[in-house]
Amino acid sequence: AGSFQDAGVIQHAYDMNFPLHVAPASCAQCPTWSAFSVSSPAVVLEAVKQASPQGRAEDRPDALLVRLYEAHGSTVGTWLQTSFPIQEAMLCDLLEQPTAQGHLPLELQGVRLFFTPFRVLSVLLVLRQ
Repeated sequence: AGSFQDAGVIQHAYDMNFPLHVAPASCAQCPTWSAFSVSSPAVVLEAVKQASPQGRAEDRPDALLVRLYEAHGSTVGTWLQTSFPIQEAMLCDLLEQPTAQGHLPLELQGVRLFFTPFRVLSVLLVLRQ
């Protein structure tokens, strides 16, 4: 009932096509942990990879490239949160080169991102050493 957004079709499709794999934990009471999360169900975190200044993902061990897109056809703001220690964040083009908008402020809630309908964003996250 309702729209595909209300029914959670995007999430159900990912759940079906990319099922979670269970890995044994070292203890029964291990704390929960999430590498990345986004605060809006309209935004899908599609890829995380090692980034490079030359546009090749294998060449930069101190940075991660996160690619996200807006899937509901809406204009929305979201928080990108990570458990990794981030030194700086910046928007990149699809070739992984920093854009003119430059650096994104790091806040307690994470990195604030804004999407127009079906927009793809690439964010370079430089890790603290």
